[in-house]
Amino acid sequence: MQTSGQDAPPVGVAHEMGGNLRAILAPNPSPMTHWGTNTWLLGTRQIAVIDPGPDDPAHLAAILGALGPGQSISHILVTHAHLDHSPLAARLSAITGAPVLAHGDAHAGRSAVMTQLARAGTIGGGEGVDAGFTPDRALADGEVVTGDGWEITAHWTPGHFGNHMSFAAGGDVFSGDLVMGWASTLISPPDGDLTQFRASCAALARRGARRLLPGHGAPITDPAARIAWLLAHRDAREAAILAALADGPACAQTLAARIYTDTPAALMPAAARNVLAHLIDMMHKSHVTPLAPLGPDTRFTRHTRTAPER
Repeated sequence: MQTSGQDAPPVGVAHEMGGNLRAILAPNPSPMTHWGTNTWLLGTRQIAVIDPGPDDPAHLAAILGALGPGQSISHILVTHAHLDHSPLAARLSAITGAPVLAHGDAHAGRSAVMTQLARAGTIGGGEGVDAGFTPDRALADGEVVTGDGWEITAHWTPGHFGNHMSFAAGGDVFSGDLVMGWASTLISPPDGDLTQFRASCAALARRGARRLLPGHGAPITDPAARIAWLLAHRDAREAAILAALADGPACAQTLAARIYTDTPAALMPAAARNVLAHLIDMMHKSHVTPLAPLGPDTRFTRHTRTAPER
């Protein structure tokens, strides 16, 4: 696995990452997945596979081909139910007999706000969701999973996705799509929740990891600095949205076009979803007010605080 700024590692080749950890890059590069999905193999005899990735025969063969004499897969852990992380879990489990462990199904972990929006059915979203994903066993926040020579602590870290977990092993944390080094994560309601994202990032920072191993891109060797940048980036986006609303009410798409001026056209729908996530978060902080029931095209205005009566 390469460091930030270098080329992607070869696809389908198990790379030593130190200790008893290896990484295999899946063949699914895209503007949303960078080089592709990182699949992690932890252990020396009985192996834990973290984020098996897309349901791709070549990637399945690469994972199974990475097993040496006397090695087998004993656990399959999934950070979250997106199509680039979870679908191969079922087939890998069927072949190896290893159980699939995650926080829950594709709808687990949503906040009350996002649950209500999902039930209303007006907010859109659902990009890339592995809707049929269900683990063999749901992991509780803080639960410890032990294997042959390794121990993983599961931490529920929603924000990018409601059922998102990060997995701590030694000084490393497998951070999925919560924290990546190459880009900030997509947050698209009702699957993503910016309020949860901020809380999860703060909680991850407090754990003091030596290294973050993300779902896409290179390892992050200064977790504290990266998390601080991500939170500051979100603060800057919020300020930019408020500034843009000074010109009058606007919807997420209009605001994204004003703010993401250097973003390629293909990524603008994702940018609009990120802005919508900000607007919902800001609404609950009484910074903005929607002018209609919440939906992708709802216009928002800056919240006007009424002076208290004397």
